[in-house]
Amino acid sequence: MITWIIGSITLFAVLLYGALGEIITEKSGHLNLGTPGVMCFGGLGGCLGIYFIVDKMGYSNAGAIILIIIFGILFTVIFSAIVGLLYSFLTVTLRANQNITGLAITTFGVAGANFMGGKVETTYLMGASNKIFGSMFGITDKSNDFVRLFFGHGFLVYIALILAVLSYFFLKKTKMGLRLRAVGENPATADAVGVNVTRYRYIATIVGSVIAGFGGLTYVMVHMHGAFEQASSIESLGWLAVALVIFSIWRPNICILGSFIFALLYQLPYSGVLKVSSAGFEALKALPYVVTIIVLIITSIFGGKSVQPPQALGTNYFREDR
Repeated sequence: MITWIIGSITLFAVLLYGALGEIITEKSGHLNLGTPGVMCFGGLGGCLGIYFIVDKMGYSNAGAIILIIIFGILFTVIFSAIVGLLYSFLTVTLRANQNITGLAITTFGVAGANFMGGKVETTYLMGASNKIFGSMFGITDKSNDFVRLFFGHGFLVYIALILAVLSYFFLKKTKMGLRLRAVGENPATADAVGVNVTRYRYIATIVGSVIAGFGGLTYVMVHMHGAFEQASSIESLGWLAVALVIFSIWRPNICILGSFIFALLYQLPYSGVLKVSSAGFEALKALPYVVTIIVLIITSIFGGKSVQPPQALGTNYFREDR
């Protein structure tokens, strides 16, 4: 049971990054179905940055460790931001169909990660994961379950929690957050009172993509301990993160709980807690999606406006029509 929960915590951070990034994007009125591809690109970029430093300097001294962290984060930001910028240019400036554009980015991102991943020396990533990304506090005592549960995870896990809290306060308590929500609800009205709809949608999409990109890096370097050959699994987690946005009714605070529930459900078939047949194993893998459908039905029937998606979600803004 403890192993199941501990294994789910790292996966929880992956889902939380992806869902937070999508929430920020959707609050601007954009439905980015390219989130799985963005997560793949983010993971690929971060791993390439880490590989570059480890190949040149190793990871045996403090200077190399600092550079590994810096380059891993920097390359994740760059790769994710480029994809977010591309999506924004196509859907905001050129007003391309958001669904088709997002699906194209996902297809391209997954294929690119699978192709480029074969060029990365996995041994280097595994070493960096074990020494740097695996445990923020350098926990070596595996006998104390309390310590393993709360302090035995990489720093990217704790950053995900901090980002979720900051995102909640940004959307609820700041003027920029209010304007962003206004753009997602009624861009014409927001434009009429002087809010630059294009700028807000660009920034929200790029920032959301960067946050989601860290989900890919967390998956490879924390959850998979540097095994990049399993990067293709990021796609399924990316779709789960998109579903999690619906489950959390577009609220970062609820997203924390939802991410943990989804992570537990996702890990359940692999945990050994339940002894099931092969058919039961496949049925358990569908649990997170079934729960999302149930929540969607309940909120559609009984929920008010506060639990509905942004009103302008998925629609391009044509200023000349207002």
